[in-house]
Amino acid sequence: MTSLFDIPLTSRLSREEAYQLVDLNETDELLRAAARRRDAAHGDAITYSPKVFIPLTQLCRDVCHYCTFAHAPREGVKPYLSLEEAVAIAEAGKRAGCHEALFTLGDKPELRYRSAREELKRLNHESTLSYVAEVARAVFERTGLLPHINPGIMSAEDLAMLRKVSVSQGIMLESASDRLCTKGGAHYGSPDKVPAVRLETIRAAGEQAVPFTSGILIGIGETRAERIDALLALRDLNDRYGHIQEIIIQNFRPKADTRMANVPAPSVDDHLWTIAIARLIFEPGMNIQAPPNLSPAALGQVVAAGINDWGGVSPVTPDHVNPEAPWPHLRLLEVATRSAGKRLAKRLPIYPEFARSSSRWVDTKLLKSVLDRVDGDGLPRTDDWHPGHVGALPARELEWLKQKSTVLSSGVGPIIEKAQRGDELAESEIVRLFRSHEDDFAHVCRAADELRREVNGDTVSYVVCRNINYTNICSFKCQFCAFSKGKMSENLRGKPYDLEMTEVAQRVTEAWDRGASEVCMQGGIHPSYTGQKYLDVCRAVKGAEPAMHLHAFSPLEIYQGAQTLGIPVVEFLQQLKAAGLGTLPGTAAEILDDEVREVLCADKIRTQQWLDVMRTAHSLGFKSTATIMFGHIERYEHWARHLLRVRRLQAETGGFLEFVPLPFVHMEAPVYLKGRARPGPTFREAILMHAVARLVLNPLITNIQASWVKMGAEGIRQCLSAGVNDLGGTLMDESISRSAGASHGQEMTPQEMEQIIAGAGRVARQRTTTYGNAGEVRRQRSFDAVLERQTDAGGRTATA
Repeated sequence: MTSLFDIPLTSRLSREEAYQLVDLNETDELLRAAARRRDAAHGDAITYSPKVFIPLTQLCRDVCHYCTFAHAPREGVKPYLSLEEAVAIAEAGKRAGCHEALFTLGDKPELRYRSAREELKRLNHESTLSYVAEVARAVFERTGLLPHINPGIMSAEDLAMLRKVSVSQGIMLESASDRLCTKGGAHYGSPDKVPAVRLETIRAAGEQAVPFTSGILIGIGETRAERIDALLALRDLNDRYGHIQEIIIQNFRPKADTRMANVPAPSVDDHLWTIAIARLIFEPGMNIQAPPNLSPAALGQVVAAGINDWGGVSPVTPDHVNPEAPWPHLRLLEVATRSAGKRLAKRLPIYPEFARSSSRWVDTKLLKSVLDRVDGDGLPRTDDWHPGHVGALPARELEWLKQKSTVLSSGVGPIIEKAQRGDELAESEIVRLFRSHEDDFAHVCRAADELRREVNGDTVSYVVCRNINYTNICSFKCQFCAFSKGKMSENLRGKPYDLEMTEVAQRVTEAWDRGASEVCMQGGIHPSYTGQKYLDVCRAVKGAEPAMHLHAFSPLEIYQGAQTLGIPVVEFLQQLKAAGLGTLPGTAAEILDDEVREVLCADKIRTQQWLDVMRTAHSLGFKSTATIMFGHIERYEHWARHLLRVRRLQAETGGFLEFVPLPFVHMEAPVYLKGRARPGPTFREAILMHAVARLVLNPLITNIQASWVKMGAEGIRQCLSAGVNDLGGTLMDESISRSAGASHGQEMTPQEMEQIIAGAGRVARQRTTTYGNAGEVRRQRSFDAVLERQTDAGGRTATA
């Protein structure tokens, strides 16, 4: 029997194995096995949903013998809350910081009570469920709270109707025992509690792709074997549809004035046994919940048994189903959770794994609201910061960056140590780093910064350069891009342009005069361009200033240029090299995973093509950068795969000079305006991308760069505490991020760069594109040119 506690994470208890544990009395080993399984999938977080409870009606056609929620019609009490009453409850919840509006109600009261039928008629509804739909829609539209609906038995049509106005629904199976529906049983006289009927609703929810809540109620007369039967019935449905987002293990509590008032509640040990069995029956990632108000004296034990969620907790409304059991104050719940070695975290009514794939699970009218609220892990955003936005940085994350705490969750420490040794991390290990919050977040950033100090010292570099985007006309339809213009682009804002070579040459000369050592050149894929255009650009740059370093053409432009000339990529790169191309920017990478690219940039080169172009370039002696554009439709798994693909190519070629995280600027991006993307990463995620990149790419890529255009001046200063050693280029004419809505300006002068670096206690170094030291003449010219421009601007102002 001991071997049952050591089941691999890829396995689950069979019916026979679970039955072997029915009579188990010594549960310590069982609970430890459940906790290990929970920790492997859910880490250190115990989640809950801040909610308001809206009891739309407490009339019900069922007569469950333990229930005080449902009652018969009462004199002077309306059968249903009015729409305005429901909205008022929701508004109070919004003010208290809730995300969820929980609709719980009796099952089809109109089939039993005339007063319910008459009230529905007055409300212009034929059924309770249609009224629920109207009220849920009003709550969402007027308060923004996300409805979760527990309305009882539903047909496929009912589920589809409510899916349009809610992000999740639910029904407790309670028990799979028909015996409880016979005379003397807890469900006798309650037609909606027949297990087959409830399982049919849960099955239909799967067919309708509804994120669904279910679970069992223990202590109402069922046996342990019958609990196992119920859990396995739910598992079978979830195996088929994947739609059950949580399993609630709710313990019965006897209530006065019910037929079961004298029935003893299940013991704490019995509750813990059931939680642990549920954890071992389901896959590790299943969310197992136990309501905290029903076990207030045993919260630590409940955590130790394997739960990872407390359910909905309301700071505003009581638990109308268990009014004798008030919700624990959130501060006390947080203390209890921390005492159990876990971190309390908020969630939405739709669980994180479903929110991460919300385009599948959420109606289009609700999708944008969900995406606006979540981070890349599907949890609620913890700040209002957005890349490219001018405003204060989130104080909470800044405080954690300063933390010197020694508290570290068990999963993170070994991963950090492995990365510091230079070993390749597994995808799951990288994902775990990205899921770091609070103390773990501080530790990851500190570890990255310690590694930066070992590799780069306290020197922070930057390059004086000019961006020249030679055209904004593009035949591609990248869903994140607000830069491209013209007939073929997703957006038609702004004026399309296509620079003449004389204009390109003039801008190069101006840049050289201002102290630049590099011009960075990229543009849209103009439908009339061939590879010859890119060769002409190289010659125009070198003809204007032979000593100017040309950093140009992403793998997309290289690939497209070679195709249009009908020659192999290697041959086209050789021609570009002969024409003066110095290095390649690692843009057009976005996310190096075709699952993401299929949606984000379907007509762009695939992941392998991007890698192949870079591999070929490196084989010819070209150096390049590597980038990631993150915070839109992708998940942490995609970030991990991207980093691993870059690392493995670097191990092969050694050609990447630096890694540059580029947080998604959402404001004008088509994919965001269509309601299909998140509004960029959170500040925590943006900082972590730099820190995790430093760890994952160690020791192969030694330079981690922060983008001031995306992060802002104060943002990049914080990145300097998280593994960053380079601040990129001064740019002079940044336009791509500004087109997407960024507000951090077009240029960061050398003086401003060095002021930020000095303010962080570091030593500034002006560099070349390939990380050599900039010549003293170039460096001095870059500073003098700024002063000359300021003097000229002051003179013009005085004259005016």
